[in-house]
Amino acid sequence: MFLGKVIGEVWSTRRSRDLDGKRLLVVERLKMDPHEDEVTPVIAADPLGADIDEYVVVAFGKAARVAFGGDGDFAFEAAIVGIVDGGHVPSKDWFDSYKREKEG
Repeated sequence: MFLGKVIGEVWSTRRSRDLDGKRLLVVERLKMDPHEDEVTPVIAADPLGADIDEYVVVAFGKAARVAFGGDGDFAFEAAIVGIVDGGHVPSKDWFDSYKREKEG
């Protein structure tokens, strides 16, 4: 799993049947170290209704597919399994600024 921020949304008219009715969001992983290389954003299925600019928890593999119920046999690899309300990471201000944005 990783902590990320929703930065966009994608949709398509031609897709696998497993993706019918599933919202697909573009999620950028939050960097723990400012010297880390940039990571390609992930496309994650969203069963929870996250919005652009929200922090989310993203799971991969079977854990992601189980988030939609059933036996987890779907054609996607990542899913949003949590929408973050707040948190604390020493030496990071992600949640402080997030809290102010949400209250304002």
